[in-house]
Amino acid sequence: MEEIQPSSNDLDELDSVEATEPQETQTRHKYNKPSADVPSSQNGSNIVAFLKRNAFVVLTVIAVALGIGLGFVLRHINMSPSDIQYLTFPGELLLRILQMLALPLIVSSLISGMSSVDTKAYGKIGMRAFGYYLVTTMTAAFTGIALALLIQPGNSSRNTSVSSGGKTGTVQPVDSFLDLLRNMIPSNLVEACFRKYITVYSRRVFNMTEGTEYNGTIPVPGTSNGVNFFGLLVFCVAFGLILGNMETEGKPLKDFFDSLNKAIMQFVSIVIWYSPVGILFLLAGQIVKMIDIGEIGHEVAMYAVTVITGLVIHSLFTLPLIYFIVTRKNPYRFMSGILQAITTAFGTSSSSATLPVTIHCMEENHSMNKQVTRFILPVGATMNMDGGALYEAVAALFIAQINNMEFSLGQIIVLSFIVTAVSTGSAGIPQAGMVSMMIVLPSVGLPTEDVSLLIIVDWILDRLRTATNVLGDCVGVGVVQHLSRHELKNSRPAEESLCQWKKSSSSTRL
Repeated sequence: MEEIQPSSNDLDELDSVEATEPQETQTRHKYNKPSADVPSSQNGSNIVAFLKRNAFVVLTVIAVALGIGLGFVLRHINMSPSDIQYLTFPGELLLRILQMLALPLIVSSLISGMSSVDTKAYGKIGMRAFGYYLVTTMTAAFTGIALALLIQPGNSSRNTSVSSGGKTGTVQPVDSFLDLLRNMIPSNLVEACFRKYITVYSRRVFNMTEGTEYNGTIPVPGTSNGVNFFGLLVFCVAFGLILGNMETEGKPLKDFFDSLNKAIMQFVSIVIWYSPVGILFLLAGQIVKMIDIGEIGHEVAMYAVTVITGLVIHSLFTLPLIYFIVTRKNPYRFMSGILQAITTAFGTSSSSATLPVTIHCMEENHSMNKQVTRFILPVGATMNMDGGALYEAVAALFIAQINNMEFSLGQIIVLSFIVTAVSTGSAGIPQAGMVSMMIVLPSVGLPTEDVSLLIIVDWILDRLRTATNVLGDCVGVGVVQHLSRHELKNSRPAEESLCQWKKSSSSTRL
């Protein structure tokens, strides 16, 4: 097995994390002078620093509060449908921005992530890591679907008209499954960016043999407006894997998608600051249109409870069970050594920003092999999104329930594949889940306007699912290192002999 050297960028990030604490400690001892003015000034500086670090969350919470208040005030005014449309116009711009970013974000992140996998260098380690990602993400998606179908957070006795984005006819399970396979392989990639295949039924009369006639409905090809994200996702995954195996020949194209992915992520991090403005007016318009405020508030609360319950089950039962089955070790003792990474993920709401702390915890507290940590953790920060898959599955079914739309078995299977693929390509930045929902909802025929209801509690759910994502990455390191222990042992003697040869050669020269 070839020796795998960690990149210099990762080492620099880790060194910076390790060196921060002693410098801060020295600074505290150096300037720790007794003074009556120090506590008040320190408290003020701590508050300002906290507001700077959490400015987006504070603005989002303020926007939610102002939007709800404005909606209750305007309910006393008899607003016409056109007035409500004008009121929600800033929120409509937010939805259009998210829809604009959805396609380039998923395409660039998937191709960039898949092309970064060096199957020749990592071999079995990489295959085991991706197998773990697939199993845990699918498990999280099915956990969310099961809880949403069991708890039914969006069902109520309200008389709600079905949105225009709903389905127009019942599709047979067999045809729904065949549509899934057809959309996986689009005949035209350009057409897949704005249209997808769907089976429709037509009543026709056929002349059969022996003079008999058949009068009935048959499935015929049809299309519906909307991006065929499933076909694009399949193409991007395959294209990225092939690009990664081209080595130097594919490096220019790989660098292009890496740069495109970084540019799109920076673009998202900039335009997302407009979301508090859009959230304010979206919520105000939703509250004005609501018939029963208490009922919708109860449904949103039940939605949050469903997501939190799913995250708790996945974090405290599913992932520890996988770790115990593979390693036969205490998973909760393992989790106690990564509490710093989990709390950092909760505070920053970004698995990518938590990456240096995660690497530090795994290598220092658990003595994990750097060959495993420097490969799995960076890739997992952008591709292993267990919490995101669970959240998106529950959110999609919640929106379907509040619009009185029932999902068939085939649509549920499609939803599980969609949320798995979309969460794999989601960026590890705050509020990227909103962009992902703009992909999931149209893919299963759900209206995107109701995403404003999710934003009410998304600021706290985003942090919880990020902590779940980081926990899944860390458990993945433990599982893959245990499964790859024989390969890692074989590589250590070669490294030790190389170090001894370098020492002997240097002593010979002296």
